[in-house]
Amino acid sequence: MSGHSKWANIQQKKGKMDSARSGLFTKLSKGITIAARGGGDPEMNFSLRLAIEKAKGANMPKDNIERAVKRGTGESGEGAVLEEILYEGFGPGGTAFLIETVTDNKNRTASEIKHAFLQFGGSMGGPGSVKWQFKRMGVIRLNKEQLAINNEQSANFELELIEAGADDIVDNEYGMEIHCPIEKLQAVLGAVNKRELTPESSGLEWVAKENISLKEGESATVNKLYEILDELDDVEAVYTNEA
Repeated sequence: MSGHSKWANIQQKKGKMDSARSGLFTKLSKGITIAARGGGDPEMNFSLRLAIEKAKGANMPKDNIERAVKRGTGESGEGAVLEEILYEGFGPGGTAFLIETVTDNKNRTASEIKHAFLQFGGSMGGPGSVKWQFKRMGVIRLNKEQLAINNEQSANFELELIEAGADDIVDNEYGMEIHCPIEKLQAVLGAVNKRELTPESSGLEWVAKENISLKEGESATVNKLYEILDELDDVEAVYTNEA
C-alpha cells in the first residue's frame, strides 16, 4: 500500500513473522532465486544483494539463502521454473492494486488472486489497466529510533541523501521514507550505510503517482483484501493507491 499504510503493513508482518515463518522464508527464497538469475555474486548483482539483505533481516538461515542462490544460478539443478508476473486489479472505492508474484503455476496464482478480489467486491484488470497510476522507484525506510540517534550526529543527513539522488524524503509517524529513481537506489543506500543505519526496508516498489482517500468502511475492506492477497504463497508484494 502507499505511504503510511505500506509501513503499517510492514509492522504487522513483523508481528506475524514467528507464526508464519516457513511461508515467509518460501517467499524470500523465491525472491533470491529470481534475483540470482542475474549472477550469484551479491557484490556484482545489486538486486541479489537487496534480496539477501531482506532475507537476513527476517533471520532466514544462511543455508536457505545459499540454496536459493544456487537454484537461481542453476548450480543446484533442482526446483520448478519460476516466473515473475504482475497482476492488476480494482478494489473497493475504486482503489488500484498491483500484485507482484513469483510462481511456478500461473493458472493457480491467477485463480487465487481473482478469488480474493471477488470476496471483497473487486475485480482483476487487464495488463496496463492500473499500472499507469504507479511509478517504479527505489524506496528506503528508516525507523524513528535510528533517526533520533542519527540526528544527534549530523543535521546534514537529508542533504546527503539528496546529493546521492533522493528526490522525495517524507517524515511520518514511523520514521523517514526516502524515494529515488531506480538507478540511484544503490547510491542512496550508500549514503544511508555511511551513517551506519540499517533500513527497516529497502528495494524497488511501485509508488502511486496520486493517492486516494477512502471512507472508513471502504478503507477497512481494502486492508482486508490487501492482507488476503499478501498472504498468498505466490505473492511477493502488494501495492495500492490508498492514502
